[in-house]
Amino acid sequence: MESPGVSLLKTNGAMIGTPLPQAFQRVLLTGGAGFIGGAMVRRLLSESQATVFNLDKMGYASDLTGIERLGAGAAERHHLLQVDLADGEATAAAIKTADPDLVLHLAAESHVDRSIDGPGAFIESNVTGTFHLLQAVRSHWEGLPAERQAGFRLHHISTDEVFGSLGATGRFSESTPYDPRSPYSASKAASDHLVSAWHHTYGLPVVLTNCSNNYGPWQFPEKLIPVVILKAAAGEPIPLYGDGANVRDWLYVEDHVDALLLAATQGQLGRSYCVGGHGERTNKQVVEAICALLDERRPGGAPHSDLIIPVRDRPGHDRRYAIDPARISEELGWQPRHNFEEGLRATVDWYLANIDWCEAVRQRAGYGGERMGSTTAETVASSPS
Repeated sequence: MESPGVSLLKTNGAMIGTPLPQAFQRVLLTGGAGFIGGAMVRRLLSESQATVFNLDKMGYASDLTGIERLGAGAAERHHLLQVDLADGEATAAAIKTADPDLVLHLAAESHVDRSIDGPGAFIESNVTGTFHLLQAVRSHWEGLPAERQAGFRLHHISTDEVFGSLGATGRFSESTPYDPRSPYSASKAASDHLVSAWHHTYGLPVVLTNCSNNYGPWQFPEKLIPVVILKAAAGEPIPLYGDGANVRDWLYVEDHVDALLLAATQGQLGRSYCVGGHGERTNKQVVEAICALLDERRPGGAPHSDLIIPVRDRPGHDRRYAIDPARISEELGWQPRHNFEEGLRATVDWYLANIDWCEAVRQRAGYGGERMGSTTAETVASSPS
């Protein structure tokens, strides 16, 4: 049975996403069992004939269910390489096994709250892991025949959080200075600089992208949108950090996959592209929009907004992110195919239809929906301000 939300991605039964050029027949992704990586793997297996090598350490948020649901035909072209990028020798061996034409580097520890509690894992995965990948990919690229070497690319996927925090106006662009504020964003900034350095020093053919907040089906339920959906559906208190006025630019994950494929295959080498969804909302607006959709879907618990409680803000919480995607739009023709209302509605429907999956992955990870990233008392008031 088709999962709710998937119909947004089709027209007359045909996918309408960005195609993969035939030159890229062997694609290696890092982090392909994660949220964005999994969406990319599913797209490649569904819309191309490429052989996909999925390098993933299979950490707490890794899951292959969405890929496995594609069926046997896709499975024949999907190869899981269970490797931790922190292991340099294993990473090098995996690159030799995959023999890729294209590398998409999505693997990263990505949850800000977890980085506050345990920053070491973020340095090991995002910085040391990227270094090991760069060394292995450089060796692979230098050993390729001239024709394959000329077409080879490494695409490094990063975040807008490396740019720090915006005031009430302005948007991040490719020329914005880096100013990371959390262990997570600092580790990603370091990885960005490593990738750029390997391009300028060794000539490695790279492209970089920095994206805004992604959302959609199959996201591990520790991030804002799935947390709120699941707590509202269960009639549990919904935590809202601080005054709820922190702004994020929301990007539907399938639109991000479109942008990644364009940047990876058509972007100018050595260049970075910012990817945003034209979906700026305060956290409070996002939470209230989810509650309104739950009121429609499950009116017995309405109004779900009564479940919202303000909690103490997390340390170093950036006030506002917003991205100017003019470069990728003008140079590569990318535009998001879904507005925030469409994407959120599809996402809410998907999570309501897949509660069992959410519970299974949370139990496997030993995560019960509790807050992380704060050692202080959480509750500021008993009801929203």
